[in-house]
Amino acid sequence: MEYRDLGGSDGLRVSAIALGCWPFAGGDVWGEQEDADSIAAVRAALDEGINFFDTAEGYGRSEEVLGRGLKGRRGAAVVATKVSAGNLDPPELLRACERSLKALQTDYIDLYQIHWPNWDVPLEGTVGALERLQEQGKIRAYGVCNFAVRDLSEMVELGRCLSDQLPYSLAWRGIERAVLPLCRGNGIGVICYSPLAQGVLTGRYAHADEVPAGLARTRLYSQERPMSEHGEPGCEDVLFRAVAEIREIAAELGEPMAAVSLAWLRQQEGVTSLLVGARNAEEVRRNLPSLELRLSVEVIQRLARATEALKEALGESLDMWFAPSRMR
Repeated sequence: MEYRDLGGSDGLRVSAIALGCWPFAGGDVWGEQEDADSIAAVRAALDEGINFFDTAEGYGRSEEVLGRGLKGRRGAAVVATKVSAGNLDPPELLRACERSLKALQTDYIDLYQIHWPNWDVPLEGTVGALERLQEQGKIRAYGVCNFAVRDLSEMVELGRCLSDQLPYSLAWRGIERAVLPLCRGNGIGVICYSPLAQGVLTGRYAHADEVPAGLARTRLYSQERPMSEHGEPGCEDVLFRAVAEIREIAAELGEPMAAVSLAWLRQQEGVTSLLVGARNAEEVRRNLPSLELRLSVEVIQRLARATEALKEALGESLDMWFAPSRMR
């Protein structure tokens, strides 16, 4: 297993693949999910050397299930969770942290992240509350999620922000324009969510109509799809032309499309870890071959060219789900 320092931190070394625990919540987006399968996924991840686990207070029962999965093995894990945008006022943030600690059945959180910016709450007060939690030993470090250039620049001025968690994949490359260079320049680790674009980069779908409703609500897909809230036409034709090219490149390499997609992302400068969701132990193990795969510069460039039109079609906004963007 490959491990990397998170944002240049002293002591927080995380696996290059992290287990994204949102699927543990089940529900409308992910469908029925058995706790036993989720717990087995956590333990299989630890057995395979994955030490980084990401959840959020906004992910239903995910924190609770992760806590149960880590019981007896908490010391082997780096646990990241998130405080919701509605709880960034300092008193609310402190209470939210206590709830997360209780749900996770732990005395400390390794990485406590602001889930989304809240432009109605002064960031200075939020950072002050995070610093207080750090002084108390309740969190080891803090970071942000979904902070684009303006908000991330303010965060850099106010505190020691270790990481920014953002959507990044071959199908969603918007952060390359400005946010990724900003992170590189300030030693901020990038944690990538939706690295397989919620399954489309696995090659399991031949066209847009095969993508389940809960997963086809992003701006990649038409506003006509169930649960969509972005009000945009989407770019389904451009997406699946890119998918066909990626599939062809993977076939030439004799590698699974998912492994090629993850390897491309893992080799991008500034990327620390990829959040890969898994709903059972077998799905955890299925993603491990990407860690052994190293792509040549030529292949990396071919994959980038294959998805350049998609990058342009999606425009400047980094928000996967809403328009106008909730990131600035």
